[in-house]
Amino acid sequence: MSIATVGGAYADVKIGITVSASGPGASLGQPQMKTVGALPKEIAGEKITYIALDDESDPTKGAQNARKLVLDEKVDILIGSSLSPVSLPLVDIAAENKTPLLTLAAAAAIVAPMDEKRKWAFKVVPNDDLMAEAILKYIGKTGVKTIAYIGVSDAYGEGYYKVLADLAPKLGIKLLGKEVYARSDASVTGQVLKTISLKPEAVFIASAGTPAVLPQKALRERGYKGPIYQTHGIATDDFVKLGGKDVDGAIFAGEAYTIADDLEAGNPFKKITSEYIEAYKKSQNQSPVIFGAHLYDSMQLVANALPSALKAGKPGTPEFRSAIRDSLELTKNVYLNNGLSNMSPADHNGYDERSAFLIKLDQGKFRLLKD
Repeated sequence: MSIATVGGAYADVKIGITVSASGPGASLGQPQMKTVGALPKEIAGEKITYIALDDESDPTKGAQNARKLVLDEKVDILIGSSLSPVSLPLVDIAAENKTPLLTLAAAAAIVAPMDEKRKWAFKVVPNDDLMAEAILKYIGKTGVKTIAYIGVSDAYGEGYYKVLADLAPKLGIKLLGKEVYARSDASVTGQVLKTISLKPEAVFIASAGTPAVLPQKALRERGYKGPIYQTHGIATDDFVKLGGKDVDGAIFAGEAYTIADDLEAGNPFKKITSEYIEAYKKSQNQSPVIFGAHLYDSMQLVANALPSALKAGKPGTPEFRSAIRDSLELTKNVYLNNGLSNMSPADHNGYDERSAFLIKLDQGKFRLLKD
């Protein structure tokens, strides 16, 4: 178990974090664990303590960590996890203990449809349906009429597939087949051969981190020459390094952080991105990736909600935890690395099309795709 604690022993506000710093989700969880050192040590005059645990990309371990943080450490806010399957059990734990949860995972099912449990959960990563709709609209504009699907066999992949199956026909695109694989799989040869046999004009891969390399690399090695579309889960240096020339040209809809260098001067997204990069470099002496920004953004939302919550109760009390939840729900026009956040009682993700950018991996660098 990896534990990182930052802040004074008598910090007023306790933040519990569980991320997938090892296992199949390590390419997401490692930069998040490293980001802990870049988080603010004080907000609104209150000292902050962070207790960060590694859930090893395992839902059972994630649930154990969450219970330890909520019940033993009595944290005011729970953050995590990196992966959708690990995050889903945390929704129940947060609701049972009336502790606000800020998840770093992507699946829309974590926050929708809204109910008594999900009202305690908030999601800093844009919903997969927002990104899926943006990339599908782009694919439709290119004239593609048939597209095959390969995705991970968990909530992340299934969420994307459902959106694709619903939207593709409306855009005049026929969705061919459905092949799935586990994030820990070492080969997808069978799935790729079946996909190629369908002769799709394009292939959509729903995966994240380094596991997303496997199907694209196999497709290219087997001679598939059509366009390959991915998800915002690939925006890491590890994906680029592992995939090499085989992943170059991948197109996806992603967050402002990934292409901040290509945004015009004065763009409001640049400010928060610059702040995060500077804080991370100061802490780690290296550049961050988008997955670490998920954690940084979560604390930006907390910082925005904290002043109001402090008026309702002291940290460590049920009143304070409830007030944080209420304040998070009222988030308005907060620019994050992940997008422009505007939440409501019915929407605990809070993004719209302004938060979806078309991105292409071009010669090893993620670039804003120009229409």
